[in-house]
Amino acid sequence: MRLDEHFPPERVAQMAEYMKSFAAKFGIDDFRQRDRIPSTRRALALAEVARDEGRLDEYRNGAMDAHWARGMDLENDDDLRTIAKESGLSDDAVERSKADPQYLERIDEIRAEAGRIGVEGIPTFVIGRFGLSGCQPYEVFVDFATQAGAKRP
Repeated sequence: MRLDEHFPPERVAQMAEYMKSFAAKFGIDDFRQRDRIPSTRRALALAEVARDEGRLDEYRNGAMDAHWARGMDLENDDDLRTIAKESGLSDDAVERSKADPQYLERIDEIRAEAGRIGVEGIPTFVIGRFGLSGCQPYEVFVDFATQAGAKRP
């Protein structure tokens, strides 16, 4: 999804500034705003291959770093192959994620279930019947948990 097709230029600039300051809180000082939001369907299918191979955490961390810190494209097969290799996945992991329908079917089933319960973004956190979407500052999580009934020690 191209940002400039959905938001006016001033809104794109505001989002870029927010993301840059937010990324800096996580040690990413060279954040560059992209001109589009990638479709993560293929990257998520590859995550299912990683799950089957017992390397989900390694892949997830590698994919997040590749996207946010290294500017790699989660829709590009060559970039996905690089992420897979660095994560210790099998040599044919990317091809299997495309060729074997079970992986995309898993993603479609997860997305359908998420839609049924009202999930609108990634990541989404659920406590009881309350949900919070998106990467949020710590204080937002504290408020969310408190509103959901959590008690401070």
